[in-house]
Amino acid sequence: MSSLRFIHETLPQRVVLDSGRVIERVLSEAEQLGMSRAMLISTEGTHEVADKLATALSPAEHWRDAVQHVPREIADAATAAARDANADGVISIGGGSATGLAKAVALETSLPIIAVPTTYAASEATPVWGITEERTKTTGIDPLVLPRVVVYDADLVATLPQDMAIASGLNAMAHCVDSLWAPKTDPINRALSLESARALAKALRALAADGGQEAREQALYGCYLSGVAFASAGSGLHHKICHVLGGTFNLPHAETHAVVLRYVTALNLPAVPEIAEELAQALGSDDAITELNRLYQDIGAPSSLAELGMPEEGIAEAVDRVLAAVPAGNPMHATHDNITALITAAFHGDDPARINEFVEGRTQ
Repeated sequence: MSSLRFIHETLPQRVVLDSGRVIERVLSEAEQLGMSRAMLISTEGTHEVADKLATALSPAEHWRDAVQHVPREIADAATAAARDANADGVISIGGGSATGLAKAVALETSLPIIAVPTTYAASEATPVWGITEERTKTTGIDPLVLPRVVVYDADLVATLPQDMAIASGLNAMAHCVDSLWAPKTDPINRALSLESARALAKALRALAADGGQEAREQALYGCYLSGVAFASAGSGLHHKICHVLGGTFNLPHAETHAVVLRYVTALNLPAVPEIAEELAQALGSDDAITELNRLYQDIGAPSSLAELGMPEEGIAEAVDRVLAAVPAGNPMHATHDNITALITAAFHGDDPARINEFVEGRTQ
C-alpha cells in the first residue's frame, strides 16, 4: 500500500509570457477582466513604460509611490486613492514593491490585480501580502491578493542593472529552496521547486555573462515556478528570517534573500539527505552547498548582511525575533545557538559550512 498522501491546492491565475508586446497584452487582459477605471501603480525605473500604458489605458489613478516592505502609511494612502478614484482594478508595473502595494490595496478593496513584473521577485505568483509598521513586517495569506493575471515580458527586465538582476534571481531561488521544507510542502511543489532551481541556476549564469532574451525568459520561467511552489508550501525558515531582517533594519529585499539563502540551506540540508541529493542534482552537482557557493562566486552575488547595511549590534535582536517566528516542521530544530550562528555567519559572509561547525563546537 502506498504511503504517498498529500493535499495540493492549485491557485486560479492566468499567466502570459510574451516578450515585446506588454502594452497590447495588458490592454487585452484588462478588457477581458472588465477593467475600465484601473489604478496604475508603477515604481521608479518603470515610469516610461507605465506612462505609455497610461496613455493607452487612461487609468483612473496613476500611483507612483511604491516602497519596499510596503510601509503601512503608503498602503493606507494608496488604498484611499483607489477608493477616491472609484477604481475597478489595479495594474502594477514593477518589482516586489509595486506588486506588494497592489496587494495591500486589493486586501482592503477586493479589486482584481494585473501584475506586470520587472524583476524576478515572484510575488506575483503568490497570495501572500506583507505590510511593515513600527519596524515589524506582518505577512498573511488571502486569495484576494493573488493577481488574476500576470504578464511577463523579457524586455521589461532587460534594463535591470546586472547586480539587481542577480539579486532578484537569487530571491526567486530562495523561494524554491525554502519550499522544499516549508510547512505545507508536498511532492508537487517540490517538483516545481527543483525544476525552478535548475532553470534559475542556468539563467543566472547566463545573465551574469550578459545573456540575452532567452536567458531572461528562462529566469522569468524559473521565478514563476518558484512563486507557485512557495504559494503552496508556505513560508519556511528562510522567509521568516528575511522578513525579520527587512522589516527591522530596512534592508534591501532581494539582496537580503540572496545573502541568507546559502546559510539556511546549509543549516537544513544535513537533516534531509534525500532532498539534499535532489537539490544538488537540480543544480548540476553532487553537493548543493558547494554548488551554491560556486554559483555565487561565478555570478558576483552579494555575500554578507554587513554590506547591505545591517548593524552588527542588531544580531541579538534579530535572533530573538526569528526564534519567535520559526515555522513548524523546519528540518533542523531552531535554537538560540544555531540561529545566532546562522545570522552571524551571514552578517560576516563566512563559509556557510561553518554554521554547523560552530553549533557542534558550542554543544560539545
